[in-house]
Amino acid sequence: MNETITQSAPARRWSPLSIAILTVTWMLLQIGGLFTPGLLDDVDSIYIEIAREMLRRHDFVTPYVNGIRFFDKPPLMYWMAAGSMHLFGVHDWAARLPLALAVLALLLAVYALGIRLFAEISPTAHPDRGGFYAALAMATSIGPYLYTRFYIPDILLALWMTLAVHLFLIALDRIKETSQNQTQNQVPHVSHLGHGFSAIKSPLLPCLAFAAVMALNVLTKGLIGLVFPIGFVFLYLAVTKQLRLLTRFHPLSSTAVFLIIAAPWHILAALRTPAIALPTGLGLPATGGWAWFYLYNEHIARFLGHRIPHDYGQVPIPLFWLLTAIWIMPWAAFLPGSIADYIRSLRNRVTATPRSYEAALSLLLWPLVVLGFFTFSSRQEYYGLPALPALALMAAALLTRANRGESDAQQSALNWSLYFLLPFATAAAIVCGYFAITAPHPAPGTDIASLLAANPRFYNLSLGHLFDLTGAAMGLFRGPLTAVAVSMVAIGLGSYALRRKGRAYAANLTLAAAMIVTLLAAHVGLARFYPILGSKGLAEAINADQPTPNDFIILDGELTSGSALIFYTRHQVHLVDGRVNGLWYGSFWPDAPHIFETESTLRQLWASPQRVFLFTYKPEARIKDLTPYAPVRTLATSGGKTVLTNR
Repeated sequence: MNETITQSAPARRWSPLSIAILTVTWMLLQIGGLFTPGLLDDVDSIYIEIAREMLRRHDFVTPYVNGIRFFDKPPLMYWMAAGSMHLFGVHDWAARLPLALAVLALLLAVYALGIRLFAEISPTAHPDRGGFYAALAMATSIGPYLYTRFYIPDILLALWMTLAVHLFLIALDRIKETSQNQTQNQVPHVSHLGHGFSAIKSPLLPCLAFAAVMALNVLTKGLIGLVFPIGFVFLYLAVTKQLRLLTRFHPLSSTAVFLIIAAPWHILAALRTPAIALPTGLGLPATGGWAWFYLYNEHIARFLGHRIPHDYGQVPIPLFWLLTAIWIMPWAAFLPGSIADYIRSLRNRVTATPRSYEAALSLLLWPLVVLGFFTFSSRQEYYGLPALPALALMAAALLTRANRGESDAQQSALNWSLYFLLPFATAAAIVCGYFAITAPHPAPGTDIASLLAANPRFYNLSLGHLFDLTGAAMGLFRGPLTAVAVSMVAIGLGSYALRRKGRAYAANLTLAAAMIVTLLAAHVGLARFYPILGSKGLAEAINADQPTPNDFIILDGELTSGSALIFYTRHQVHLVDGRVNGLWYGSFWPDAPHIFETESTLRQLWASPQRVFLFTYKPEARIKDLTPYAPVRTLATSGGKTVLTNR
């Protein structure tokens, strides 16, 4: 294969129209969802509460939640939320804003990488078309939207991976250009900047930027921030037989940049939480601190499935791969044709252009690195998100070729629209339409919890509560179901009809517009389902009763059962039999507050002169149990949860 990058490719420019469409799409989907619903119980409110406590304590090294050290994750997500709340006030929307901005950055990063990879196959009049389709797919797919409804770091990993792949490819281009010029004893290639100025294309800057992105990746979710980009680089160079070039990537200066960014927090966290003696008989070492829990337990032990405590679900491997494809729907319909094209490109390397070979190898290796890692590791259903930009780019490659008029790509896109998208979307439209029409009308003020069927065996999954839905509950979602039914007709029949007429661009915009409607309907559904998932309403009921610092707010169970209470009441909560999971390890430290109650101490507090608010999922049993000690008043009930008080 000719190693020289084609110089006659179309100009790689960003289109103001494309940027405007992507920005409007982002605003509709992300900014519109900042203010509703409230924070979800579990990781959403826990991570944001950690950020609030960082602000309150002025301690940005050691994460605390509810006053207890929390060792599970690195701090970048906390810092982002804390910085935003510092600027805009302690509001849930302010804490969510950095994640929304990260999505915009991801769309632009995918757009830029798509322009690089697909410039030579884009229509001459629209050299950005491949990047535009890829970014539009990321913006309107199920997974990227769904997993930015709560505050988790995985979409940031997709951003860092996209930037890392792009920076590596830029650095590799410049290294090869320099090598060729040296071999030919020529003057190094010069890039004209205009007005007589020029600069040598050095690989140093993209190498340093790559190191900085890896450091941010590590500060986002730990050591996989190194594993994914470095794994991609080694495999890419190995497959192209260019491992000899590794020393040309400025390893010393890049390592220095990485350590300057990533090392300080790790060092300070270890120093501020040194090893202490740990209880025996729990599977813990004799002594342990931040380093043992974070570096070993959260990384090595989690990879092997031996983390202590084992407080997370495990998705079967086939389901994990299938869900990753579902997260990029409906654009996943165009993946099979694109993957087949790329496999042919790799097999026929001699006939492939340098850029098409680069795109094929990059976009196949990238998801294989991510999904392959989690195939052998512990995995949850959303862990494949860092692979989604590659899948969006692959789908965009086929659509770009079809847009340019290549007959095989047009036929492939048309066939997959006809035989996959059309029947799938039609079936979805029929199901949603059926429930929208036939679901019973619930009485005004009906608590959604009374219409659901609990399935706790699924609750370790991020979407586990969806399995609680019943036909009776569908009446609460009649509007969203109607909107989804209509949008599914546009996704299936509408986009196919346009594609059949040769209007590829209109067909793809129709897909995106219909998905915007679908995703906004899903957000409305989430808001209506919120009483099951969050506790903002109950927190507001407690606040209306004007609790004082001397009053007790008690969760009947572990923290995740009602963690949003802490953020919205600004009050430390106590837990009945809640010394488990996230707070368990941090509770061994001497500075841990006395927040863990037993059945005996709960009764003592209930009988005391102090006011107690008890958040519980079992109000009937608690009323019977506590009435002998003091009066029991029901303050508020919502989503199957109740707040009782002794005053």
